Amino acid sequence: MTTSTAWDTYARQRPERRPVNAAGEMTWFNWTQYADHGPGAEVLGVRPGHRVLDLGCGKGGNLAHLATLGARAVGVDVSSAQLSAARERWSDMGLALYRRDALDFLTADTGEDFDAVYSVFGALWFTDPVQLLPAIRVRLRPGGVLAFSQRPPVEGCYGCQASYITRSDDEDPLVVRRWDYELDDWRGLLTGYGFRNVRAEVIPAPPGPRKIGTVLVRAVA
Repeated sequence: MTTSTAWDTYARQRPERRPVNAAGEMTWFNWTQYADHGPGAEVLGVRPGHRVLDLGCGKGGNLAHLATLGARAVGVDVSSAQLSAARERWSDMGLALYRRDALDFLTADTGEDFDAVYSVFGALWFTDPVQLLPAIRVRLRPGGVLAFSQRPPVEGCYGCQASYITRSDDEDPLVVRRWDYELDDWRGLLTGYGFRNVRAEVIPAPPGPRKIGTVLVRAVA
């Protein structure tokens, strides 16, 4: 089983993003797993002309919103199914989309750097941060922002963990690795790799039964 197979399977299970959000907007940015909840693109401080990289861009909804703000919007994902959906829905947004592993993309000799790098339940969760964080740091311009969100860790289960992507009832689930850390550990990792002004928090879930919050981490190069 390849990682791309797992994420292609996941892509087929995910519902499409709504045509508009609760405010009637055709594009929007959402860090959490809940609709119309939490902060938006202001976390990244994107301005017209900024170069922005989405690590694990999925079907491109967040990236498309940044394009409407005037950013050069670049997205990478290992799933061809995710990228096909992004190209179909956002064909007029000028997104630069690449089917690449996040670490491979960052370490390639492209000569391109970025004003912001981000991940929403994406590659920052599913790549060893010991490898990924220094690679991001090299590609961020001075003062550039790194931000990412993911689920909080299960208490006592830290570091590399297994995530399961279900298939049919008669097939075993697909397994991918993820990296879970408490907030203080993320702060220490980022500081250790040269990031500053590190902020890490859990955004509370909206009211409702059995809901968990969302980890949001932001740092400056």
